[in-house]
Amino acid sequence: MAEIDVVVVGAGLAGLSAARNLVAAGRSVAVLEARERVGGRTMGESLSNGVAVEMGGQWVGPTQDVVLALIKELGLETFASYDEGDAITYVDGEALRFSDETYGLPAESAAEVGRMWAEIEALASTVSTESPWETDGAEELDRQTLDGWLVNNTRDEIVRRFFRIMVPAVFSAEAPEMSLLHFLFYVRSGTSFETLVSTTGGAQESRVLGGTHQISERIAAELGDRVRLGAVVRTIRQDENGVVVEFEGGSVSAGRAVVAIPQTLAGRIRYVPALPAARDALTQQFPAGSVIKFQIGYDTPFWRQDGLNGTVMSLDDTFNVVLDNSPVDASCGVLVGFIEGKHARAAALLTPSERRQVVVDALVKYFGPRAAEPFDVVEQDWNAEEFTRGCYGGRLGAGAWTQYGKAVAAPVDRIHWAGAETSPIWNGYMDGAIRSGRRAADEVLAASARRGDRRESL
Repeated sequence: MAEIDVVVVGAGLAGLSAARNLVAAGRSVAVLEARERVGGRTMGESLSNGVAVEMGGQWVGPTQDVVLALIKELGLETFASYDEGDAITYVDGEALRFSDETYGLPAESAAEVGRMWAEIEALASTVSTESPWETDGAEELDRQTLDGWLVNNTRDEIVRRFFRIMVPAVFSAEAPEMSLLHFLFYVRSGTSFETLVSTTGGAQESRVLGGTHQISERIAAELGDRVRLGAVVRTIRQDENGVVVEFEGGSVSAGRAVVAIPQTLAGRIRYVPALPAARDALTQQFPAGSVIKFQIGYDTPFWRQDGLNGTVMSLDDTFNVVLDNSPVDASCGVLVGFIEGKHARAAALLTPSERRQVVVDALVKYFGPRAAEPFDVVEQDWNAEEFTRGCYGGRLGAGAWTQYGKAVAAPVDRIHWAGAETSPIWNGYMDGAIRSGRRAADEVLAASARRGDRRESL
């Protein structure tokens, strides 16, 4: 049994950020990570030609100031996502090319999308990101699902279908699966809905040369042997003297603990004494989204020759969100795409070869016969990951924010919570994860200064 100041559970961006700040403040720290790698929901991979691709979170953009500054501090570089040319929306089998804000939709539907979009932004602007449950009219916003709001606010079926695709593209969850309040909070935390879904000027604007997983790897390298991999935490005990974190292979005694894993996984740890009912109930209300991510390699980015930027959104298909993900030197062509929400849950029942066929068939439909022969199709099913169980992030259903929201980030005695889902700014994103880890570290330092506990003053 080791005895230190703080034990951190989880070596994703949140946990590593907490540990880094605590070490900088002179604290002794241990980081326990269940996987045999760091990075959490970021993960690097390579195509068969050696080109680096990312199977987890990969984009950064404007107003994500914390992650952008950290990327620079760690000596990493960003480059712009390819965004030149037309995009395509598929509706009822028809390819609608566009380069404006209409998404290629019929004029009447495009106008209605604009009206609904403006209403979303207006409602989101009223939401408190620090305490959504205190928003004016929070109970009314929280008691209805996002899909219920869509049905009640437009009769245009194309518009409903449009938003029912856009929502999984952001959440990997369906519009009926979240409260309107949660959706609006998320929009506000990420600046605006326009920012969340845009490439240039939005959340998909830039990529990290070599992959975002390097952020975690470089922090872990700084922390050295403070990071222990393959340490599956099973129980956290606490009393007035400190905490004991028991994992497969040992235990760590510390003054405080930072739990920096997805809410749904945090609920699987045994806590002694048991957590307050509200905190325990929260983890039962916070499922993750469902997504299978694909990287598809071609000899060249041939779609660019047709004046396309590689972006496709289909209201018809299972594999319905695609973007250009080619390397900065265009040495080959790479398309990145997703099967999300209900489609991901259905596709998970298929074999890998069957999923590959679904993907390739859709790409041939979108880009023509040249898309029929990729040299690689690499997939990552995040729901199948034992220590993630879903991406992109967690969500709260109808009524949950107003009933359990206060417990999202509130410490429970000596246990502090971090993770992208606990951040009021860029909730669910890498930037939010880093912010949450730093916030948890600040909480630990402030609490230990007040209490002056023996372990915390080592």
